[in-house]
Amino acid sequence: MSTPKIFESEYRFCKILWKNEPIKSGELAKICFEELGWKKTTTYTVIKRLEERGVLANENTVVRALVKEDEAQVAEIDELLDSKFGGSCPDFLAAFTRSRKFNEEDLDKMMKMIEEIRNREA
Repeated sequence: MSTPKIFESEYRFCKILWKNEPIKSGELAKICFEELGWKKTTTYTVIKRLEERGVLANENTVVRALVKEDEAQVAEIDELLDSKFGGSCPDFLAAFTRSRKFNEEDLDKMMKMIEEIRNREA
């Protein structure tokens, strides 16, 4: 089953949920007011919408994520790769690295990741 789409404002909400779950919906609404400026009704609407799409569960007013943060991130990257780079990871990486500066530590980490991918795929 594929990961349900989480839109930008929903993603900001999900970040709060992932950090605090499981959490009562009333407490979640308070945090969303503090951090996002949302009214309680907005939070409850988003909870209902995300529950209907299978992103979260709301059982006895306790909200918990069904989609984990890393799953949502992977789905977003996959969508970006497909829509903007024709599914080409090398094209994505070329665009991503074109205007950025990297220190030696970052380069070493990326080289280690590449070696791990090579070993995993071998």
